[in-house]
Amino acid sequence: MNKMWGFILLYILGLNISQATGEAPSTQMYYVKLTIDKSAITNNMLPSNLSDSTWQVDELHPTTTCKDVVGKRECRCESGHRWSDNVCQSNSKCCGNDTCTFPVRSSHVCVSTNTVTIRGSIRIQGTRFHDCLADEHTEEFQNCNTNVFLQMKKVYSTLRGFDVLKITKYSFGSIVADLEMTISKNMSPHDLIQKSEILIASLTASLNLETTGVVDLTMPHNPVKYGSQQQLVCTSQEDLSTMPVWWQKKDNEKAYSITNGTEADMTLTTRTSRLTLKNMSAFWEGQYTCEFHQKKGSLYINHSASAVMDVALLPNIFITTVPEFPRCRTMEDLLEVRGKCLIREDNETYTVTWRSQDMLAKIIPLKADYSSGEAVYAAETGVGCNSPQQRPKLTCTFHNILNQTRDASFDINIIYVGESFCEAEGDWGEAKAGFTAVLQCKDTDGLRQRKCSDNSTWEQEEADCVNKNVSMLLRSAQVVDIGRGSLNENAEEVFNRLGNVTNNSMAINTVSNVKATVDVLGVLSQQQRLRLNGSGVDGFLESSSNLMEKSLEKTWTEKKDDGNLSLAETYISSVEKLIEAANITTNNTLKNIEVATCNKEQGSGCTNTAFGVTVDFDSSDNGSVATAGFKQLENYLPHRDEKYGVNSIVVMTTTQKKHSGSVVVKIKFPLLRPRPRNVEIKCVSWEYATRQWSPRGCEWMGPHDDGHCVCSHLSSFAILMARDPIVLPGMAEITIVGLSISVMSLVINLVIELIVWRAVVKTNTRYLRHVAQVNISLCLLVADCCFLASFKPHEIPEIWCKALVMLKHFCYLSMFFWMLCLSSTLLHQTVFLFHNMSKKIYIRFYISLGYACPLLIVLITFLTNSGGAEGVYFSKETCWLVYSGLFRGSIHTFIIPVGTIIIVNVFSMVVVIMKLLDHPKNAGSPDDRSAAKSVMRTVILLTPIFGVTWIFGFGVTIVDLSSGIAASLVNYVFILLNSFQGLFILLTTFLGDNLTREALLKHLKKRASVGDSSMTLDTTLKK
Repeated sequence: MNKMWGFILLYILGLNISQATGEAPSTQMYYVKLTIDKSAITNNMLPSNLSDSTWQVDELHPTTTCKDVVGKRECRCESGHRWSDNVCQSNSKCCGNDTCTFPVRSSHVCVSTNTVTIRGSIRIQGTRFHDCLADEHTEEFQNCNTNVFLQMKKVYSTLRGFDVLKITKYSFGSIVADLEMTISKNMSPHDLIQKSEILIASLTASLNLETTGVVDLTMPHNPVKYGSQQQLVCTSQEDLSTMPVWWQKKDNEKAYSITNGTEADMTLTTRTSRLTLKNMSAFWEGQYTCEFHQKKGSLYINHSASAVMDVALLPNIFITTVPEFPRCRTMEDLLEVRGKCLIREDNETYTVTWRSQDMLAKIIPLKADYSSGEAVYAAETGVGCNSPQQRPKLTCTFHNILNQTRDASFDINIIYVGESFCEAEGDWGEAKAGFTAVLQCKDTDGLRQRKCSDNSTWEQEEADCVNKNVSMLLRSAQVVDIGRGSLNENAEEVFNRLGNVTNNSMAINTVSNVKATVDVLGVLSQQQRLRLNGSGVDGFLESSSNLMEKSLEKTWTEKKDDGNLSLAETYISSVEKLIEAANITTNNTLKNIEVATCNKEQGSGCTNTAFGVTVDFDSSDNGSVATAGFKQLENYLPHRDEKYGVNSIVVMTTTQKKHSGSVVVKIKFPLLRPRPRNVEIKCVSWEYATRQWSPRGCEWMGPHDDGHCVCSHLSSFAILMARDPIVLPGMAEITIVGLSISVMSLVINLVIELIVWRAVVKTNTRYLRHVAQVNISLCLLVADCCFLASFKPHEIPEIWCKALVMLKHFCYLSMFFWMLCLSSTLLHQTVFLFHNMSKKIYIRFYISLGYACPLLIVLITFLTNSGGAEGVYFSKETCWLVYSGLFRGSIHTFIIPVGTIIIVNVFSMVVVIMKLLDHPKNAGSPDDRSAAKSVMRTVILLTPIFGVTWIFGFGVTIVDLSSGIAASLVNYVFILLNSFQGLFILLTTFLGDNLTREALLKHLKKRASVGDSSMTLDTTLKK
């Protein structure tokens, strides 16, 4: 036995040799394999320590106990020891202190539970160790390697419990040496820092180290229950003066940092950290690592501890039967039914049990089928055809390894004899009337549903099938804040993937896919702590733009039930919140979204431009202002006002911080469609409370600047344009009544002229005057009749509308040219009192001026405006000439000649009035009152026949009805004066002329006298 102890001492000797420099003594661990007969083992067989004057062996104790069993060796670790990391990595069953089986000749030993493993690399500056990069078989390499190794060992062997030091590799980057070191007992991290600083100074180097064993990680026993709450505790041997960091890695996924979230709660100190996981699920399976990071100068140390957590999972179950609606042919039938429970395949091994209610046959479980990431568990049973009081029910229950359960049930709706049903059609089997058939989507997530109506006919299929990538993204978005990874980093990853998925619009070209994609935006927009940067902003804007693609238009038009937000409402609300959360510092222009930013500083506003829309922002507060323009979105937002349509893109203006003071937002929209005359525009913002466009807080700047709005709040803005022009109340009625009276008055005018013609045309001047009056009345009569015929343009064919427009164009122009002839006659008579007018010359001139000129103007206008095309020469909506703006449109071929004639006629009136006021001096001083009466009488008599009332037409043309009450007043005056123009001509020109009136009265008295004579003669004859 003494000889055996001597053998032990040679291999367990812990050297304690003082260095010449007087530094701390070096230590070395030795392991001895000792074979002892079991009967010879006693509790105190090994001495506690051995020593002499130059060395000392202490802490002598057994680590591993083995025994040979049928060609194998079973070993277990003694108390306070565990299997080494190398053993654990080579055999997962040999972790901790479990009993392990090895080959007979193996020499695996357990290490202390306090063992510290150190790995790292040292980067040596300079070239004095460059030989360490030579071939490892050369003498230069051997010498260099020995030199570096001794320098390291000289320093680290003074750590108490020092066991092994190895240099595993050299590489370039100055000279980089990778090292591994084992300390077989508790080690002070501060001691490691001190020794490492000595090594760094001696080698002129930087050092990165990773330790395991300094930090202890306490885990719950595996596996843990699904949905349970678990606590993990991370403790260091001493205060490390730094906060720990937690990581979790699952299978082949990347490692996620753990933060405080909805399912994770951490308490941190510089020595102890507790991680509480509130809802265990598949997300929380995997390896956990707790790290303390220490940095001092060129030294970086990472103290870590790792352990694995297994979760006993429970699945989401979809249950159905085949057939879904079993059909009875006779009441004696026993129908075979196969129940199927589908789950997503995972790492859990489930035990599945079945139970039934009101079934006639026992349940026979079938072998599970695994394919395409799904597991299908099935069972067969039978149902009867005699109608029971309750529906048969089939239930499958999944048990996990901890005997937690989750079940799903399915009511079997049997089509009994005589009951109505829908025949099988395509993928759809027979279905009972009044019930809905359900199928799983093929190669996508979700369900397809189709109802069999009460009258046994299939209704339209409703499919909620979502692309697997989109579905996965939605699930990822729903867990960005649980604490598994940083919220911002998780959201950034989701947005980057979302941008890639939406790039292929054909892959998401269904209502369900677009809805799921918008839901991703909606879920992320609810994260109040979210701050987007860099690639996260790019992914968010890219995906938001892709959703506005023209090819996806039909998917946005889905009608929603009352109370549910439409896709567009969810989209605009989500995007607005995400833009507020995004750190956007530069302008971003994509195909369907443009975002511009500016910085509002004290004393000045800022301006953004998006898709041609200019937004000027001013506020008493400072900060960043973002403006986003959206293409297509105006077509998707709900709009319930049928009188107005959206006529601009949607523009959103928001700030990163809330403004306490008032804001002024000036917006200049380019209109999508030009605003026709007299069409009202509203500046509106989207109101989330009422879910519609609202003009509250916004003002339109008027028709002089169609797209200019000023708003007093931040929101999403647009322009609404009325679908029809403004119609003044009573305008149509006044027009019809006035024109009807005018037509009758003009007919009376012509009759009067016919009656008194010989009596009133005895001089050339009067002849020319009455010729002009007759032609004026005739042209106005035809024009007014055409106007009445086209009063309801939508009720007449386009060809008739065009013909009536040409006729009105010609007749009204001809009327004014004859008015010009009349005014020139009056002007000539007034200025040249004693000059005789040649009847023939003037008649030829008047006919040329009165009819040839208008005809020429109409023909040229017709031909030069695309041959009288609708929308160019005339408007089908009004059956009149086109006005496209100042000096634009065919209407100006009417306005300019008429305006010129009215100016000449007014000039003629002024000359006449001046002549009336300019009496010869020998006539004495005129009475002012009689002069004023003469002037007033002249104005009243000449205004209708000279067409001066049409001067208000310029106001009607220039002033837009949307301008306000003044424009309405001008329109009413114009309609009142000119719809009754025929009546005014009758009263002023025919009945107001003394000679005409006397001739008419004379004619009427003569007829009355003849009538009386006839009555007298008749009476006499009767007598």
